[in-house]
Amino acid sequence: MNRQASDSFRPLSRVLSGMGAAALLVLLCTGAALAVEPARLTAKPVEKAAGQTLLAYGDEDIWDENGQIIKKPAQGEKMTLSDAAANTPDPLEGWNRMWFGFNDKLYFWALKPVAQGYSYAIPERPRLWVRNFFHNLMYPVRFTSLMFQAKFDAAAVETSRFIGNTAFGLGGLADVTSDSKPFRPIPSTEQDLGLTFGYWGADNGFYLVWPFIGPSSGRDTLGYAGDYFLTPTSYLHPWYWSVAAKGYDKVNEVSLRIGDYETLVEASVDPYEAVRDAYLRMRFKKMND
Repeated sequence: MNRQASDSFRPLSRVLSGMGAAALLVLLCTGAALAVEPARLTAKPVEKAAGQTLLAYGDEDIWDENGQIIKKPAQGEKMTLSDAAANTPDPLEGWNRMWFGFNDKLYFWALKPVAQGYSYAIPERPRLWVRNFFHNLMYPVRFTSLMFQAKFDAAAVETSRFIGNTAFGLGGLADVTSDSKPFRPIPSTEQDLGLTFGYWGADNGFYLVWPFIGPSSGRDTLGYAGDYFLTPTSYLHPWYWSVAAKGYDKVNEVSLRIGDYETLVEASVDPYEAVRDAYLRMRFKKMND
């Protein structure tokens, strides 16, 4: 094998070696989750009120149809499975609050100012093109997750959208398939491995907050590790190009949603609990779409 061919394998080898410590940490977290033995969801599902949506952190459905932030039920009100999911154990609350504070300051002191400057310099339409491109690039994560869930119709629709947007949307910059609807209803194609584990019946385990990544859970952390290997930008060489690509995607996404996070935390007595509740409900909603 010549030197040029050998160099082509270096990005993958660096990724695999760099994931060693992360894999060990994930295994430790999983062991802790098994030791805690969190209670499984036992609440019986009930139908949602007409027009009501679940609370979701960083998503459009933070608000109900009247533009009000959706609150979790008051004590004594009947709980749904979504409410029970939001009651995921938080045995590492001290750790989680520390990293929540770090991420909060990172957002207000660095990420938000950069995103505001970026949005001032770049019009909204090109930023939407960038979002479309990175969303199209995440096709392997969605397709693999749908196949693991045996949602073959949804996987086929996702594949047709990827081919159409790549071929006719300038590599995914334009979402030319957004107005195309399948002949029959299909499940949501916005899936990942963490949601797949939940579809298989795995509980959240326990709530976690990671630096830079944000809110997660024991189950979603394992899923995130798998998603990493399915994400094309993870294999950019050298490694800092991978970090730069993911960082640019994050800045671009924040520039399109400035104000969502602020609204959530400012309306809460305890922002940490509000974000935890919102994240767990959002993940439950996506798992059941």
